[in-house]
Amino acid sequence: MLTKFETKSNRVKGLSFHTKRPWILASLHSGVIQLWDYRMGTLIDRFEEHDGPVRGVHFHKSQPLFVSGGDDYKIKVWNYKLHRCLFTLLGHLDYIRTVQFHHESPWIVSASDDQTIRIWNWQSRTCISVLTGHNHYVMCANFHPKEDLVVSASLDQTVRVWDIGALKKKSVSPADDLMRLSQMNTDFFGGVDAVVKYVLEGHDRGVNWASFHPTLPLIVSGADDRQVKIWRMNDTKAWEVDTLRGHMNNVSCVLFHAKQDIIVSNSEDKSIRVWDATKRSGLQTFRREHDRFWILTGHPEMNLLAAGHDSGMIVFKLERERPAFSLSGDSLFYVKDRFLRIFEYSTQKDTQLVPIRRPGSNGLNQGPRTLSYSPTENAVLICSDTDGGSYELYTVPKDSYGRGDTVQEARRGIGGSAIFIARNRFAVLEKSSNHVLVKNLKNEIVKKSPLPIPTDVIFYAGTGNVLCRAEDRVVIFDLQQRVILGDLQTSFTRYVVWSHDMETVALLSKHSIVIADKKLVHRCTLHETIRVKSGAWDDNGVFIYTTLTHIKYCLPNGDSGIIKTLDIPVYITKIYGNTIFCLDREGKNRPIIIDSTEYIFKLSLLKKRYDQVMSMIRNSELCGQAMIAYLQQKGFPEVALHFVKDESTRFNLALESGNIDIALASAKVIDEKDHWYRLGVEALRQGNAGIVEYAYQRTKNFERLSFLYLVTGNLDKLSKMMKIAEVKNDVMGQFHDALYLGDVAERVNILENSGHFPLAYITASTHGLQEAADRLAEKLGDNVPSIPQGKTASLLMPPKPVLCGGDWPLLMVSKGMFHGGLDNIGNNAHEDYEEAADAEWGEGLDIADVDNLQNGDISLPFEDEEVHGEIDDEHGWDLEDLDLPPESDTPKTATHAQSSVFVAPTPGMPVSQIWVQKSSLAAEHAAAGNFETAMRLLSRQLGVKNFPPLKSLFVDLHMGSHSYLRALSSAPVISVAIERGWTESASPNVRAPPSLVFDFSQLEEKLKAGYKATTEGKFSEALRVFLSILHTIPLIVVESRREVDEVKELIVIAKEYAQAMQMELKRREMKEDPVRQQELAAYFTHCNLQIPHLRLALLNAMSACYKARNLATAANFARRLLETNWTVEKHNKTARSVLQAAEKNMKDATQLNYDFRNPFVVCGATYVPIYRGQKDVTCPYCGAHFVPSQQGQICSVCDLAEVGADASGLVCSPTQMR
Repeated sequence: MLTKFETKSNRVKGLSFHTKRPWILASLHSGVIQLWDYRMGTLIDRFEEHDGPVRGVHFHKSQPLFVSGGDDYKIKVWNYKLHRCLFTLLGHLDYIRTVQFHHESPWIVSASDDQTIRIWNWQSRTCISVLTGHNHYVMCANFHPKEDLVVSASLDQTVRVWDIGALKKKSVSPADDLMRLSQMNTDFFGGVDAVVKYVLEGHDRGVNWASFHPTLPLIVSGADDRQVKIWRMNDTKAWEVDTLRGHMNNVSCVLFHAKQDIIVSNSEDKSIRVWDATKRSGLQTFRREHDRFWILTGHPEMNLLAAGHDSGMIVFKLERERPAFSLSGDSLFYVKDRFLRIFEYSTQKDTQLVPIRRPGSNGLNQGPRTLSYSPTENAVLICSDTDGGSYELYTVPKDSYGRGDTVQEARRGIGGSAIFIARNRFAVLEKSSNHVLVKNLKNEIVKKSPLPIPTDVIFYAGTGNVLCRAEDRVVIFDLQQRVILGDLQTSFTRYVVWSHDMETVALLSKHSIVIADKKLVHRCTLHETIRVKSGAWDDNGVFIYTTLTHIKYCLPNGDSGIIKTLDIPVYITKIYGNTIFCLDREGKNRPIIIDSTEYIFKLSLLKKRYDQVMSMIRNSELCGQAMIAYLQQKGFPEVALHFVKDESTRFNLALESGNIDIALASAKVIDEKDHWYRLGVEALRQGNAGIVEYAYQRTKNFERLSFLYLVTGNLDKLSKMMKIAEVKNDVMGQFHDALYLGDVAERVNILENSGHFPLAYITASTHGLQEAADRLAEKLGDNVPSIPQGKTASLLMPPKPVLCGGDWPLLMVSKGMFHGGLDNIGNNAHEDYEEAADAEWGEGLDIADVDNLQNGDISLPFEDEEVHGEIDDEHGWDLEDLDLPPESDTPKTATHAQSSVFVAPTPGMPVSQIWVQKSSLAAEHAAAGNFETAMRLLSRQLGVKNFPPLKSLFVDLHMGSHSYLRALSSAPVISVAIERGWTESASPNVRAPPSLVFDFSQLEEKLKAGYKATTEGKFSEALRVFLSILHTIPLIVVESRREVDEVKELIVIAKEYAQAMQMELKRREMKEDPVRQQELAAYFTHCNLQIPHLRLALLNAMSACYKARNLATAANFARRLLETNWTVEKHNKTARSVLQAAEKNMKDATQLNYDFRNPFVVCGATYVPIYRGQKDVTCPYCGAHFVPSQQGQICSVCDLAEVGADASGLVCSPTQMR
């Protein structure tokens, strides 16, 4: 059985496959109906309206409907697209067992415990027939797939076949009243439109299921007498043909397989059985441990079955459908219908070669599984699962091509898998001894080699080499030299595909593809949610593969995408250009034409073949959001630019690639404030003052424009801006401009005009404008503000610009492939810009005789203001003239970039990146500032899941491994990496690992401090110290193996003490519970402590138990205390006194959960003993033990790792990685 999908749920009573989509409905005993996607393994929907178990469910063949019947006597018809029940059919008087749609008519048949079968019309929503005759519960009723028949099974021990031909002929909505009356009678008494054709008697107990054969006049039934019976019928009678015995309990369900000549049944004996329908014998049995089976269904189109049991359901196939094939040059050898065939790609000719013998044993999955071909000897090896794994060797005579009738005796042998490894040698895997036997074409053993890992399958890996697959890794093994050539950890590999030059290999597992080189050095991994089926390499080195639903590609860097959607699964055999040759499950060769433009384009980008990229852009229809997003993600926004017609997207891409010209052209078309603003920001970043000015003018952003003129030193235009602000009556803007210009008189005027006389007076007198100050003093009268005396004032005057700078000088670099060659786009914008350059920039801002005008005389046409008064053509402010193109003297993006070529030096790799490249030490990753990878390493090595306690340590490591230098006052601080063991003589090109702030000697000091705090009874302080040790150890790096052992030893010590301190602190909290206090004191003595601390613990426990009159336990502690040979006589004397008292009465007053005779460890969370032999889980980091219920929780001792998590172990030294 090949399980494709499994669910865990309440008991499954009904199942139905969708005809087209990969869906299955499961109705549960809890009343829920689940809709699953069995290909993706996801629950799509739940339908919960039935009250009580739902025993029957069925999809409609073509409509988006399904029907369900339950123990609430209701039949419900649902629309799964609308996610709701459309209507309910009422009529049955007891539980409904099964429901089914008719394949053509709008009918539903239902079987019920009210001893009737009803046929309903789901369009008119009425019952059109009631079939009565059974005299016990009717367990199932099914329509015949082609004829007008219904079969039903009942607990009255019969199977009945009903003829519903009359129903077909009868009109569903009768016209005349007489017919309507008979219709009414029919509803009450059951009509004659369905008659019993046969009653099949033969079962000794109630019959649970009966179903028709899809094409032959056969019926199969299963009953509580544990038998499966086959019945045959003709036009006049039906009779029993045979009985299949083998089930040990009631048979729940039985059916004929749609594609194969077999019967499948399941039963309450927890098994599914497969029977040969012609030989009528058992083929195979599949058992479950604890779950009884209740229902079985087959897929109407595909080779799939599903079975429902007590705790869920399984979707499965009985046999593999992948044809065995092997490629050799221009030919494909494959097995179909018991024949070895050859397909030649060039001529597309398919020829039969030799017949393949049938397997002797009649079981399932005995067909050919793999095929290996030796072209020089024309020999074929075919492997199958017969006899637990065997092979057959056929030599194909040259003259038999095309005849395919020569029956020849094959050479056979037993072996897990067999492959050709040389011209006339093949390797056979002997699983029992884990050896490979090398044999010649006479099937004689030539050599025997032991394999380096426990292997279950071998694959070809070049002449003389085999690729061995174990559960979680693959190795390439040279059989001649007996050495491992490559080793790779990978999920369970199912197929191996080598490239044409044998340089690259793809390892295909169920849901992933790993690509590696010939030495198994990992290149990339690809994960798929839908199962991977096959794959092949094309001539460009791209791996093309199929899943159940798609043909996809994988580039050498791991990027993947969809090429084509598939209707049915296919297996790729070879790729010629744009044609993919495949085998389908029927064994037919199918050529599929694909469009390879997308992946060839991406490959060209990846390999930097820009000439090819350019020609593809020019000639092909590459477009779409996905391609634009891909180019953007890979850092080619300038290439994406050439695909895009949408101006907004063009604008964004142009900004991203720094192409100001195209951005300007797009901004003109879009003409929105936000786009002009963003263009201004980018142009400012590039120092293109002309375009910044143009963008600010378009948005009427006068404040930014003024500031731009200030920083570029353009004082003429700044003074014009001041006049504009005056005209606009923008007092604040006018004041700012005056401040930028250093025009004090203007500032005084502005303050005076706006009524700020005191400020105007202070400004005038401070700057020495005595006339204006006197004038203002008159206006102020007595309110003249006093200017502070004795202060030396310095005037705030803006410095004069040294350089009235235009655009920034740009670095001359060679233009990329994509500039110029493709830049027809944006050329118009460029010309537009060129023409504008001839005009004088100041024209629009020509402020004629403004000085002679008074404010009140001026009125301006603004976009958002009404025009009042008349304006002379010569004079006045037409602010629309601000829409001016850039200045003539502004250099554009350098036009002569091609002539003087300077290539900017490439930046080197940062030291922090070098540190993490080859290091598996979390401390070094944290020092480099790469906290995420450090956390991943700790999670993988030590199972750490709780990172907040480590945050400050990570930050300390990072800060401590860098020094910071000031360069210039305006430049940012330069960070310098500090390397471990650096000397002046060290080579500048060789980078040492980072210097770390934590080392082992610090921990030894901390340990001494922890011991001291414990001795002094400062348990909270001691706990803090030991936890600090446990938190620091993962970030320690030591040099030698001996130190690694010391670090591991320290973990154990710190863990024991941390746990002991936690127990003692807990004990002190529990004043009200003396029994628990004694238990915790007793467990404390079993922690692995230093002798002085153990003595104190024993003394403590002895005192607690003695006071509570638990003399037997106290005596044990006294005995252990005396064994430590303590020199303090006072305590020895106390211990001896306790022993003497206990000997008189060796009893405990209260029962403690403590047995000192039975070795135990203490749970780190619940503080209860876990005795030897009891199950426990451990912390992967500190090794603390816990009861199984703590699995998945954060360890309460170290507060870092997840209890019971998988982890590879502490890595704290470079010596562990070599």
